[in-house]
Amino acid sequence: MNRPKMPRPKGYENYEFPFTVKKPWGKEVWLELWQGPKGHGYCYKRIYIKSGTKTSFQYHSRKIETNYIIKGRAEVWLENDSGEIIKKMMKIGDSFTVIPPKKHRIIAKTDVILQEVSTPDVDDVIRLQDDSGRGHGRIESEHKR
Repeated sequence: MNRPKMPRPKGYENYEFPFTVKKPWGKEVWLELWQGPKGHGYCYKRIYIKSGTKTSFQYHSRKIETNYIIKGRAEVWLENDSGEIIKKMMKIGDSFTVIPPKKHRIIAKTDVILQEVSTPDVDDVIRLQDDSGRGHGRIESEHKR
């Protein structure tokens, strides 16, 4: 497929897309990432989460993301405006949006596939709890090409 040359955020200038990022709970297939003038742009991913695993309990300072479940069932934790964590079972066809600095987590009840579209702030991750003890931000070992 003929892909146009897109301006990338700092640190991603030489990435070729699609690109796979391995995670302790599965993987992310990054389909596109670009950042234009004034920070405009987006990241488009397909996220695979193995049954019985969970993402970090995390939040973002700038990144806004919308997720759409295309396979499986998951318990999704989303912080509401009162600071409470609401746990909701979601299935194929459900979607949710995370606005900073709302805390969130996904627990896969079956194998799950999500489509995520977000702002290009891909390294903006503050992990509050992580089963693998990962720190904040981009984990270099997961981005090996």
